Amino acid sequence: MDKTILGELDSLPEEDKLRMSAFVDRLQARDSLRLYNSLVERCFIDCINSFYRKSLGKQEERCVFHCAEKFLKVSAHVGMRLAELNQAEQQSIQR
Repeated sequence: MDKTILGELDSLPEEDKLRMSAFVDRLQARDSLRLYNSLVERCFIDCINSFYRKSLGKQEERCVFHCAEKFLKVSAHVGMRLAELNQAEQQSIQR
């Protein structure tokens, strides 16, 4: 986040800071649920082929495992790349 914005937040009354913090927490929770739902839907569509059993077959189980693993690795990689870009932007602002 931009340092000028952070500076402005420090000048807010405590009650507004708490409201802002609660709002950010809700946004983060919503984004986490969206990420989880996206993962479940994608892996379900890609991996589940039949409803003949209560449990997953070996192939389905393996597919779901690999799908989730791949999704999480890509998400982590994207997060790291965004952090690098943010850090580079912050450094360019400071110069």
